[in-house]
This record gives sequence, C-alpha cells and structure tokens, in this order.
Amino acid sequence: MSRIPQADQGAICPLHKRDTSTVCHKCPWWCRVVGKDPQSDRMIDDWRCSIALLPLLLIEGAQQTRQAGAAIESMRNELVAGVVECVSIAAEDAQKRLDAGCGSSEPAVSRVPSVMG
Repeated sequence: MSRIPQADQGAICPLHKRDTSTVCHKCPWWCRVVGKDPQSDRMIDDWRCSIALLPLLLIEGAQQTRQAGAAIESMRNELVAGVVECVSIAAEDAQKRLDAGCGSSEPAVSRVPSVMG
C-alpha cells in the first residue's frame, strides 16, 4: 500500500488546532485529488484536506449544472422547432383538403419534415 504523504509545515488545522504536518496524514479527510482545477484548468494530482476542497468542488458542481442546463435548453429548442414544423405541415395539408373538398384522394401528409438536422 502506498504511503500517505504529510501536509506542509506551518499551516494550522482548523479542526485539530495543530500543525497540519503532524495531523493531516492521520486524518480520514486527507485524500488524494486527481482531476482538473475548474478555476485555472490546470491538472491536479495532490493530497489535500476534503474540507478545504469544498469550495473548489462547489464551483465544479455549479459549472456542470450550467453546462447541463445549456444542453437541455438546446435540445428543447430543437424539439420545439421540429414540432412547429410538423404542425405547420399538418395545417397546410388540412387546409388543402378543405379547399379541395371532402372526396380528395390526396394523401394525408404530402411531405415529411426532416426531424434530425
């Protein structure tokens, strides 16, 4: 099993009220973080306190939520455009049938809209 590294000297742990180099490597909240910093886009591969990472993780969660919201809005806009196109085609065909009379042999839909781009 790999050895858990100690924290740098000089900082005081707010939970244990002692130097971080003497307590962090024993603390269950001391964990390895691997990923990308959402503020600077630099890669992280470091051991840090989970409590100290909370602001960073909250920022990342907010960014992911914004991206998901944008993707949902984009899909909704495409769906609405497709529905509007289908309804307008159906209205045109219904108007043609009304203009031609009840005995028309014209198919119900004269053209099929392209659903996907």
